Amino acid sequence: MPNCIERGCVPIHAGVAAVLLCALAACSGTGSNGSAPGAKGGKKGGGGDVPVTVAVAATKNVPVEVQVIGHVEAYATISVKAQVTGELMNAHFQEGDYVKKNDLLFNIDSRPLQAALNQAIANVAHDQAALGQSQANLARDAAQAQYADASANRYAQLFQEKVVSRDQTEQFRTTAAAANQAVEADKAAIESAKAAIGASQATVENAKVQLSYTDMKSPLDGRLGSFTVKPGNVVMANSVELCTINQIEPIYVTFGVPESQLPAIKQYMAEGKLPVRAAPQDDNNAPAENGALTFVDNSVDMTTGTITLKGTFPNTDRRLWPGQYVRVTLRLTTQPNATTVPNEAVMTGQNGSYIYVVKPDRSVDTRNVVAGARVGQDMVIQTGLRPGETVVTDRKSTRLNSSHLGI
Repeated sequence: MPNCIERGCVPIHAGVAAVLLCALAACSGTGSNGSAPGAKGGKKGGGGDVPVTVAVAATKNVPVEVQVIGHVEAYATISVKAQVTGELMNAHFQEGDYVKKNDLLFNIDSRPLQAALNQAIANVAHDQAALGQSQANLARDAAQAQYADASANRYAQLFQEKVVSRDQTEQFRTTAAAANQAVEADKAAIESAKAAIGASQATVENAKVQLSYTDMKSPLDGRLGSFTVKPGNVVMANSVELCTINQIEPIYVTFGVPESQLPAIKQYMAEGKLPVRAAPQDDNNAPAENGALTFVDNSVDMTTGTITLKGTFPNTDRRLWPGQYVRVTLRLTTQPNATTVPNEAVMTGQNGSYIYVVKPDRSVDTRNVVAGARVGQDMVIQTGLRPGETVVTDRKSTRLNSSHLGI
């Protein structure tokens, strides 16, 4: 029977099978004539070929990956609270709806705050009128002070000429000084009026801000949670959470890896972004979501010996859900030209991993190997096997032969 190219059956020489049977009889002592149960007599070279399933060791580019369990985490979570006190009037969305940034979510009764705004605007007008009056007073008093200064100077000259008395001169000087002080008072009144206008305008701006809080808008794109307060209830400022908004496009997947993987992760991160795949934990047939590693925590958890990582996923189809557990695969690099065999070809004995290799004369040879990562249905063989060699994959046959060999 000819060998198969990839997988198939190949007969093992009867002489080899007889030797294996004799080895089993010697180990188990099942008969005085040296034959084991099921052997076709003890004749040398007797019997036919033993068929086994085989496969050819192949060469592949094998991804080097870390597989763990992680959980999905919202990219951002916002707690929606009222910033002013008042009656909750309307809810413009239903629980669980998707909202866009700046969409109107709730209304709070705006009438008290609108009245406060109107009063603040009126106060600004009042203060502006007061400023105008102070400016008019300044103009009047400045003119009077100018006349008083001129009269005082004239009477001072007349006093020098001994035309008027000292008393008259002092009287005009006092009147001029009073007029000048009135001018200074008017200037102070103008500055006070300007300051009052500034304070009133600030009150107006604050009232506008408070009024704007009556329209509660979404700060981001996301999905609404359940409403804890229904319209008609009075809400207090910054006290009760009305609902939460989870941003799920994009979304995080958080997972932990052993600290022993950290040097390799840092090494390959320096070469570029590392791809991450996430698939539902309980659905092996569901397609995986593709993302990229975007966060490595700044410390190792001493209690578990792991470090937290996060991958960012576009999640445009919204299949990943906050709080969901997923199977995470972090690809570090790709190992080129790796030797692979089917998983079932590799067995474990007292001395480690081994396989059965079919030699050119169609006899079977046991060979110790060093197994690497498992990739799907294949196993990477790091040392002990060359590409193109034929290996036995039939577990039933190999268990029989290994029993004969005493492994």
